[in-house]
This record gives sequence, C-alpha cells and structure tokens, in this order.
Amino acid sequence: MSNPILNSELLARRAKVDELIKQLHAFSTAIGHEELSATINELRNRLHEPFMFVVVGEVKAGKSSFINALLDTGREITKVAPQPMTDKVLQILYGEEEKIVKVNPFLEKIFLPVDVLREIAIVDTPGTNTIIEQHQEITERFVPAADLIVFVFEAKNPYRQSAWDFLDFIQQEWRKKIIFVLQQKDLISPEDLEVNVKGVQEQARKKGIEKPLVFAVSAKEELEGHTDRSGFEALRSYIRENITGGKAAYLKLENSLNIASNLAERLQKALKARREQYEADKSFRQEVREILDRQTEQAERQAGRLIENAAATYREITRAKERQLSKELSFFALLRRSLTGLFSKQAGLKEQLDKLARDMALELENGLQRKLQEGINDLALSIQQMAQLIDLKLQHSSTPLSQDMDVFRDINEQRNHVLSDLQIAFRQMLEQGETFKASELFPEKKDLSPSVLTGSGIALIGAILTAVTNGAVFDITGGVLTGLGLLFAGVSSSAQKRKLLKGYRAEVQRGLEKLQKKLHEQLFSYIHAVRHQIESSFSRFDALLETEGKALKELEEAFANIQHHLLQKPDK
Repeated sequence: MSNPILNSELLARRAKVDELIKQLHAFSTAIGHEELSATINELRNRLHEPFMFVVVGEVKAGKSSFINALLDTGREITKVAPQPMTDKVLQILYGEEEKIVKVNPFLEKIFLPVDVLREIAIVDTPGTNTIIEQHQEITERFVPAADLIVFVFEAKNPYRQSAWDFLDFIQQEWRKKIIFVLQQKDLISPEDLEVNVKGVQEQARKKGIEKPLVFAVSAKEELEGHTDRSGFEALRSYIRENITGGKAAYLKLENSLNIASNLAERLQKALKARREQYEADKSFRQEVREILDRQTEQAERQAGRLIENAAATYREITRAKERQLSKELSFFALLRRSLTGLFSKQAGLKEQLDKLARDMALELENGLQRKLQEGINDLALSIQQMAQLIDLKLQHSSTPLSQDMDVFRDINEQRNHVLSDLQIAFRQMLEQGETFKASELFPEKKDLSPSVLTGSGIALIGAILTAVTNGAVFDITGGVLTGLGLLFAGVSSSAQKRKLLKGYRAEVQRGLEKLQKKLHEQLFSYIHAVRHQIESSFSRFDALLETEGKALKELEEAFANIQHHLLQKPDK
C-alpha cells in the first residue's frame, strides 16, 4: 500500500476545497459561532492529513486488539489488558521514526513507520460510555473530521446501549460514513454470529443507514496466524478497494467537501435563526409603534370630545347670559332703571352690566372646570393604557434564539441585555412618573402639590391634565371678563343695544376660539410629549436593530457566495 503520487488534478481539487473551508471558517468567525469555528478550523488543518479512521465502541469490545491486528506490525501498538486501559484518545500516524507525542492529558499521537499509515490514520478512542461526558477530543475534534467511523462491537453482545446512543449522535450531528465490526467472533458459535450480524444490520437500518456493512473478525485468530478464518481479509479487501490503492487522497477531499456541506447547513440554520430573531424584533418594534399610533389616536379623539364638551358648555352659559343682557338693555328696563335711579341708590346700568360679566365669568369657570374634569379621567386612562400596553408588550417580547445560546452568543447576549435594560427602565418610568411630568411643556403650572408630584406616574397623569385644562379656563374666563368690561363701560342708552350685543357676541366668539385653541394646544402637546418620551426609551433597541440589519445583510451575501462555491464541483 504505497503512497500515490500527488498529481496536478488532485492538487487543484485540494486547493478549491481548502478555499471553501477557509471561507466557511471566516464566516463562522464573523457570526461568532465559536463551536463550529473550531470544528471548521480543525477540518482545514486535517485536509492534508491521511484518510482518517476513528474506531469507537464500548469498553471491552476489543478495539485495541482489532487495531493491533489491522496494522499487522507483529507487535502491540495499543495496550490490551483485562482492565480498560484506553483512558485517552490515541491517534496513530505514519512517521519515519517511532515516537509518542503527548498533546494534552486526553490525546497522544503515536508515529510508526508502517506503510499503510502513509494513506490512513487510525484514532483509538475510549469506551462510548465515557466519550460524550469526559472526552471532548473525540466529540469535537475527531468525529467531525473523521473520514470513516469504525464501530466495534463485542460479537456475542452487539446491543449495548451506549454504542448505539453514540451512533445516534454521529448520525444526527454529522451523518458520517460508517462500517460495523463484530470483534471476538471466536467466542461465539457461527449460528449465533450470523444472528448478531443480521441484528446489527437491522438496528443500523433503523438508525437511518440504508446499506450497513458488517464485518465479523477475530483479532486473536489474526494475531495467532489463522488469517484464513480471522475475517480480516474481507475487511482489508474493502479498505484496498474503497480507500487505499491511490483512492484515499481523493476520498479525503470528497469527504471533506461533504463535511463542509454539512457544516454549511448548520451555519445556514444558525443564520436563519438569527434572521428569525431579527424579524421577530422588527415585528415587535412595529407592534409597539402601532400600539402608540392607536392609543395616540384614541387619546386625541378623547381630547377632541373633551374640547367639544367644554365648547358646548361655554356656548350654553354665554347664550344664557346674552338673553339676560338683552333683557337688561330693553327699553322698559332702561326706563325703569332711569326713573328708579332718581329716587333711590340702586346700581346704575354700568354696574349691572359689570356684575353680569363677573357672574358670567364665574359660571364659565365653574361650568367649564366641571365639564373638563368629567372628561379628564377618560383621557388620562388612554394615556395610561398607552404606557401600560407598551410595558406589557415588553414583558412578553419574543426571543427565538433563547433556546440556543451557543449560536451567536455575543449578539444574543447584547440583544437580551438591551431588552432587559429597556424593560427595567420602562417599569421605573411607570412607577416614578418621569414619563408624564412634561415639566418643560408646562413650566407655568406651579399648583401641583409635592405629594402629587412624587406619586406614581399613572396617578400623575390626571393631575397634569387637570392643571392644563384649569389653566386654560382661567385664561379664557379672565379674557372674556376684560373684553366685556370694556364693552359695557360705554353703554348708557338703548341706542347702543344692538352695537353692544354684536360686540358681546364677537367677544364671546373670540373667547370660544381661544378656549378651543388653548385646550387643543395643551392637551395634544401633552399627548405627543408622552408618546415622544416612550419612543425615546427605545433608542438603544432601535440602534441595535439598525446595526443587526446591516450585519445580517453582509452575512447573507457572504453565505450566498459560499453556497455558490459549494454547488461547484471541486474538479471543475
């Protein structure tokens, strides 16, 4: 089994596969998938190594004896003893000089001047019942890069669970090329051996291996020279026809390409999971905006109704006072007042009109405050719901990546940190009321007591709105009173009645327009100020989404390039 001459075709294939694996490694590093990055790096490092057999099986299955017989060096390469001796991974490689190199406490490399090792390398492993829990070398370094997995079973009992569990791991994670060996066949009758061979084939089919290859061998008979019945000739024939004899290097490349495809699928799933998380976060953010839109519209409608109810109350009071004014300015009322004034000290017309204006202002103040107070609760509830619905949305935000923290660990931790900070900050805003004070919007409102200001944000909403609307009422009623006072000051005869009533209506209309405008400005500004502060609390989350969107676009473009290369045959 001599080493084949490496031709230019093989070198060209290897260069293409190497470039593809290099791109995969760069991509896995870029997305922060540490586990796959290490696996891909190991695959690339082993691309130029011989075709690698990884021998697995339970303790006492006869793996060490099997390897010694397969290598046929006339000596014991791996230790064979009544008690389990292989407590580490042994990688057996070709070397001009025999030597042992201890790589770490779990791995040793044995170099031997054995011709077959020019084309193949053999990895002897601990028992499958200890591999997954204690030997990361085999599960993380050798299984992913293995070109062939050799499952060695004890011929008389090939059904031990840990070996088949490990087969499940290999199938699910890596879909490796596998053959089965029933060792120690000399310890079982031919009839029972045939039953167990068929049993292993059936079990392998159930595990998804369509055409399982099962070889029954006896390392003892092989080492004792009974090669005609040891079963090793059939196994060596398979190796010569399918692996060595110049094929190993090509098979190595083909296998490496298959592994690269498998790794690419896993990276694609990881990238898809990250895209799903991003889309879920975008959808979550859009739902927050939609909630704010709906609640803002609802609050604006309620503010509009509040203003309209105040306007209706204003019209009702001013019209009643207009009728009273018209009556005071009638001919008979003026005549009676003139005659009575000659003989008594009753108030004159100007004093009566001034009193009417003051009474109207007082009625407006009381009536408007009462009407506005009735509507404040509904408006306050809408603003309260705006904040509470966002808080509820935050507490139930979707996190598809949470089940796999090894995928995109850094970006996932950063996202969860930002979201957690946002939830905490928003909860504090609700409890402390910072969102609802809007002191910069209403700096003139000094009539809120300290006890109210230090209360919860939800309780503060109604107090702020009351202060806003009351302030508007004070402004309007005072203005109407001043305007009417100026009008009434010059009234002395019935000839001025029509002029005064016309002026009254104009002054009242100006007051109404001012009231509506003032309330609209104050209430709508407050609603939008609360919304703006809620939106502002998402600034870090929005920045994270923007950064993640750009990063995903670049990663998906890079992966599309990798897929393109995967579809190209390495020999083209």
